[in-house]
Amino acid sequence: MIAHLHGRILEKHPNRVIVDVGGVGYDVAVPLSTFYGLADPGGEVSLRVHTHVREDAIGLFGFATALELELFERLIGISGIGPKVGLAVLSGIDPAELIAAIERGDLARLTAIPGVGKKTSERIVLELKDRLPKVAVAAIANVALEVPPLRDDLLSALTNLGYHRPLAEKAVDAALKASGRDAGFERTLKQALRELAK
Repeated sequence: MIAHLHGRILEKHPNRVIVDVGGVGYDVAVPLSTFYGLADPGGEVSLRVHTHVREDAIGLFGFATALELELFERLIGISGIGPKVGLAVLSGIDPAELIAAIERGDLARLTAIPGVGKKTSERIVLELKDRLPKVAVAAIANVALEVPPLRDDLLSALTNLGYHRPLAEKAVDAALKASGRDAGFERTLKQALRELAK
């Protein structure tokens, strides 16, 4: 079983990366949360890896943090959720926000993730509510249980414009920091679009 890879990035795509480790290229599927933190091709990378073995294939799934890996392994432990859905979940929501949504039983937030339906959301909450990673307690503390309406509206606007949610969340948070929470929707949206253009 491969549990960790450290090497150089040969190729980088939104859902996968090829890592050169001593002349061997490993094709690793990654969630968007990990992808956005990766260096450009040629740069170094360290990934925690889940090796998924099936009769017809061996798949490698890479994560930037122990929390992402642990959440992925908990997700694919749920009946009916495979690695593709596990990656989709982690690509569509920040790990700390995922934990907070499960704690609250927030089905609406979970079903907002592309590729996750109501039944899958219900299963995630039912199966994981009492089995969340212990390391997650600190992560939950950093997530406000009430999402500020302005942030919610900005995220909705950017995702409707076609931006991926994790990228939109980073831009909105940076824009709120730069403009301040009292700046108003229009001004903050312009700032968020400037962040996305960087």
